[in-house]
Amino acid sequence: MSKYVIGLDYGTLSGRAVLVDVKDGRQLASSVYEYPHAVMNSEIPCGKKLPADWSLQHPKDYLEVLEKTLPDVIQKSGVNKSDIIALGIDFTSSTVLPIDKNGEPLCFREEFETEPHAYVKLWKHHGAQKQADRMTRAAVEMNEPWLVNYGGKVSSEWALPKLLEVIEDAPGVYKAMDEWVEAIDWVSFKLTGKLIRNYCAAGYKFLWNKHTGFPRDAYFEAVHPVLKEAMHKKVKAPIQELVSVAATVTDEMAVKLDLPKGLPVCVGILDAHGGVPAVGMTKPGQLMIVMGTSGCFMALSETGAPVPGICGVLEDGILPGYFCYEAGQSCMGDQYAWFVKNCVPAVYFEEAEKRGMHIQAYLTELAEKLRPGESGLLALDWWNGNRSILVDFDLTGMLLGLTLQTKAEEIYRALIESTAYGARMIIENFRENGVPVNELFATGGISQKNAMAMQIYADVLNMPVRIAGSDQGPALGSAILAAAAVGGEKGGYDSAFDAIRAMAQTEQKVYTPIPQNVLVYEQLFAEYRKLHDYFGRGENDVMKRLKKLREE
Repeated sequence: MSKYVIGLDYGTLSGRAVLVDVKDGRQLASSVYEYPHAVMNSEIPCGKKLPADWSLQHPKDYLEVLEKTLPDVIQKSGVNKSDIIALGIDFTSSTVLPIDKNGEPLCFREEFETEPHAYVKLWKHHGAQKQADRMTRAAVEMNEPWLVNYGGKVSSEWALPKLLEVIEDAPGVYKAMDEWVEAIDWVSFKLTGKLIRNYCAAGYKFLWNKHTGFPRDAYFEAVHPVLKEAMHKKVKAPIQELVSVAATVTDEMAVKLDLPKGLPVCVGILDAHGGVPAVGMTKPGQLMIVMGTSGCFMALSETGAPVPGICGVLEDGILPGYFCYEAGQSCMGDQYAWFVKNCVPAVYFEEAEKRGMHIQAYLTELAEKLRPGESGLLALDWWNGNRSILVDFDLTGMLLGLTLQTKAEEIYRALIESTAYGARMIIENFRENGVPVNELFATGGISQKNAMAMQIYADVLNMPVRIAGSDQGPALGSAILAAAAVGGEKGGYDSAFDAIRAMAQTEQKVYTPIPQNVLVYEQLFAEYRKLHDYFGRGENDVMKRLKKLREE
């Protein structure tokens, strides 16, 4: 009798469920639901305006993902729901929200409907940059040993700077909240009635370590006296290891979502991290890039060497027995979409429509005719700041070499090339600091949809790039770990590695470097590195000065 698992993936703009066969990871059905509120970066539903660098979401959208996708994916698959043995969840991170003692988001309460701090702070919310800077300064001054595990800087994208932002700017929200939680753990709570914190987010986003716990009270008190209190009173739910069952679905939710009663819900994992098992990574020296709205880089190693500028390294952070490294680019697909939305002439849209093509497909068709270096353009990929290796969200994008002859497709290609250069900076940073990168995988929408982009990556990185076989990598990864969490007796697997070997999906498609392209990109990357260091390492802070003028 066949058994099945569901993987539930919450992305930046939508949530999706996949139902896969435990035997071989074959995807039988999928269902996608786009968030009605999308990303709120200009105003909240009541019309109240938001400051620059804010990115919020509405937790109501996350509940609708459950209601829309779970019954739908089961119906589409045609399987007997009693043969579904587990559900796994992954989520963008750090995506956090304040909840009350009943587990309800504060923004659901009438008194907080007009308070932006009561809503979900999305991973790319950068409103807490000054708090992150202060946390970094205090850690450096106090010689905190844990800082090296996070590349030497605290990021404004993480959970605790965002909590400090609430403490300082919305004390009423802070007082009313009972817990400050990752959205992934809140969704798990809504399914099961049990609130736990997942090991992955605790380690990468809450500064927690299984050997030493959270940073010491003296550090938090030095940053802000209330932050010390918050770590004891608002971050108190227990932390649970990965590849384990958090709890089972409540009877009420089983009926509401048409799920089997008593269905195990497994401890969640961050979305990029969930892509690791999906592509079949099981050994050191392998690195995966999740290519979506942003770029996430996950590497496996046998040692936990300190690497400057990374997002974090965590023992057993994805797979047991390995140190798992995370780095990233704050802007990838978002950057291409921004250009299409704001800078492409109407005539391009008209021609794309005439030919029945999506505008990005049409731009790609034009751009892939260009040879490397032909446009004379070079860009810095900081349109949403720099996550790695500079960890500075006050940096901004740059495009160099424009002339009166520059065409839209040339800019489009230059933006794609810039993200490949940024990826190379990250990979070289790993290698220079003792983390080998010998094999490269890619997953996410860009890797599936844009062959030109993937060839550019292979040429810039001078490495073969192997493409994931599933177009829903993180969802498949969370399903694989769920199959391992329930164990062989329940129809799953007795280890994560057994589940990966059986269920991972990797296409035969591999992009290999083209030697003549590599030669040109070596020259262009050398110029990119000069600009990267000139504008990013303090020699010229013009980007920050301009940003400050804009805010004033």
